[in-house]
Amino acid sequence: MISTEKDTQSLELQLESLAPYLAQRRQNLAQRFSPAALLWSGQPVARNFPANTYPFRASSHFLYFAGLSLPHAAIHLEAGQLTLFMDDPDPGDALWHGPTPSREAIATAMGALAAYPLADLERYRQNAATLPGQANSPLGSDNPSSPALNQALAEAIVELRLYHDDAALGAITQAAAVSVQAHRAGMAATSTATAAAQVRAAMEQVILAHNMTCAYNSIVTPHGEVLHHQQYHQALHPGDLLLADVGAETVSGWASDITRTWPVTGHFSPPQRDIYDIVLAAHDACIAAAKPGVEYRDLHLLACRTLAEGLVEVGLLKGHPEDLVERDVHGLFFPHGLGHLLGLDVHDMEDLGDLAGYAPGRRRSDRFGLCFLRLDRPLAAQMVVTIEPGFYQVPGILTPARRSGQFDDAVNWERLAQFQTVRGLRIEDDVLITPTGCEVLTAALPTQANAIEAWVQSTPDSAS
Repeated sequence: MISTEKDTQSLELQLESLAPYLAQRRQNLAQRFSPAALLWSGQPVARNFPANTYPFRASSHFLYFAGLSLPHAAIHLEAGQLTLFMDDPDPGDALWHGPTPSREAIATAMGALAAYPLADLERYRQNAATLPGQANSPLGSDNPSSPALNQALAEAIVELRLYHDDAALGAITQAAAVSVQAHRAGMAATSTATAAAQVRAAMEQVILAHNMTCAYNSIVTPHGEVLHHQQYHQALHPGDLLLADVGAETVSGWASDITRTWPVTGHFSPPQRDIYDIVLAAHDACIAAAKPGVEYRDLHLLACRTLAEGLVEVGLLKGHPEDLVERDVHGLFFPHGLGHLLGLDVHDMEDLGDLAGYAPGRRRSDRFGLCFLRLDRPLAAQMVVTIEPGFYQVPGILTPARRSGQFDDAVNWERLAQFQTVRGLRIEDDVLITPTGCEVLTAALPTQANAIEAWVQSTPDSAS
């Protein structure tokens, strides 16, 4: 092991402000789950040959209690105490990766009770719970009651991670601020860009320059109707709308998630402005209504009704908005849910399925307009959620719907042709639920169409 006093001091400084929060998180888990728990950090994955790996990022559940993204490591949690299991690197690793603090130094910095090699983990396994999905890690348990214990552990961790402490909120706010800068840079770069890749580069450069990474694969595309489009070769043409869904993640793993849609020329056409303002009205209505005790599902339905009202007003839909939503007609143009939880994961804790997103006893609807809703529980203070209504013309949805004739009484198909340049449009912000209402953590990035146009018309230098 090769390390220096400077390396150890750097590690201690990294965790100094976080240490009280880590200790409190471990105590909070002990209050909700009395048995022992084991969490695995994960390991680097090879891209092709073993030494060429994808960037490593530890499991979010491990990060929440350990505070460091350590590969090949496990933590044992019991009675509020943490024990670390990891091997010291081979001395030869210093040639490739530089000096590394020792296992003992790492354990001391994170406030661990003790630290042992991974081989010593075996004697801790049998009576400890771990999370579903980690059965193939070194944590596989021989405990006959492990499925029930594992489920109880997952439920306890969800209960903790739903509500963010000050350290988490500070990190999410930092990620949001960098994401705002990235979006502004992307808007300013659009006037000289000839392809989506160039706008993506301008945005991700800001994130990397702040020593952060992208919280998810960026979506920067003139084809916003492809909800998770991750190709960047498309040329940008006058009349296109560019949808950019890009968010930063801090070194400690906390995420942000912002989407804006802007005209590549810096000017919305009248049809584009009509749809933009409808989506913005849904976005604003949901944020105005967000507060503790409000059901997130009701916010989603509020967005659906607001969208339906606007689409009736511009002549795309026919009928009463309430009836259109009841029939899921709005889902032809807004097929996804209003948003999701945000935290250490951009879709926080969705590795546990719907355990976090859906309150106990609730299940996903089979209705087309509700089946993709990722969050169905009452809002509460210290939760962070996204609000992201949109409008999309997805051929795989609209073509069969039109052929079926099922919606001819509700959709003005001829009028829809006048909005062909609005392929996909979404507005997304990160929202903290406060004791009395909510705070938009990404409010520094404008949503009003006039402000969006002004930023796209700005120069890259003025956006920095």
